[in-house]
Order: sequence, then C-alpha cells, then structure tokens
Amino acid sequence: MRTTSSREVYRNPWIRVREDAVVRDDGSTGVYGVVEKPHFAIVLATEGDGFWLVEQFRHPLGRRAWEFPQGTWSTDGDGGTPEELARAELAEETGLRAAELRHLGHLDLAPGLSTQEFDVWLATGLTAGPTAREATEADMRHEFVPEAELQAMVREGRFTDGPSLAAYSLLLLDRT
Repeated sequence: MRTTSSREVYRNPWIRVREDAVVRDDGSTGVYGVVEKPHFAIVLATEGDGFWLVEQFRHPLGRRAWEFPQGTWSTDGDGGTPEELARAELAEETGLRAAELRHLGHLDLAPGLSTQEFDVWLATGLTAGPTAREATEADMRHEFVPEAELQAMVREGRFTDGPSLAAYSLLLLDRT
C-alpha cells in the first residue's frame, strides 16, 4: 500500500488527525483516518503484594477509571528519554520515586487507528514524595491495591484500561 496524498483535518495541543488517500496493492483506492499522538509511558509501581493505581475522570468515557500511572510529555517542549518520562509520570501522578525502573516492553496502542506507542516499566524501591499533577488531573487520586484485589477488579469490569491491562500482561509474562 502506498499513500498518494495526506491532509490534516484537525489539530489541538494534544492530538493531530490526518486523512491519507491510499492505493492498495491490488490497485483499489481508499482513505485512512490516522490519529497522531505522542508516545507515552505506563508504570507498574509495585511493592509488597500489590500496586499503586490512579483513578480519574475520563471525559470520553463519561466516568472515573482506574489505571496504572501513565502519560506523555507536555506539548510545551518538555522531553527526554522513555525512562525519564516514566519517572516523571510516576512522580507527577503518585508522588512516588523509584529506586529501580525496569523496562518490560514496548507496545502499539491501536495500530489500525493511531501512531501512538507506549513503553511499559516496572518500578520498585519506592519512596513517597509530593505529587505534581497537571490541572487536568486535579481530581486524580492514587491508592495501593493488593494484586488479588486488582485481579478481582479486572474480573468485575472495574479495571478496564487497555494499556494498563496490556502492561499487566507483560508483567505476568515476565514472571514466568
């Protein structure tokens, strides 16, 4: 498949949407809508028998949702390595600092729709500190959840964030 033209159809500080005209290998033509977002980090902050989770209101869902701490650099020119991003997001959202951060994997968020990818990190050796949440995260809270409770939350549909579930799957594979 090859792209014959591309045009921006929408942009704001967090997202860009483009429309690509394509020609497939069989000669047929089509259109793809592509969502461009910066890559992000997700952090499984663990100690003892559980994890630190965050809960916040997610506007597209119209409800609060539990997830592992995650985020991307702001559009104000911040930037750094994937590990620096993971450390920054963990501290920003939970106030926790990790003595050790281990990379568990790199995944595509939604390759049929978006360019966004993410790195999964396991944080250990945690120490508490102040949070530094953005204005959009003012309603966020963080809580320690034992792993057995996390598994119950998944089974009961109370923990449904796709990237968080993928990250947890990488951890389970890492343990085997």
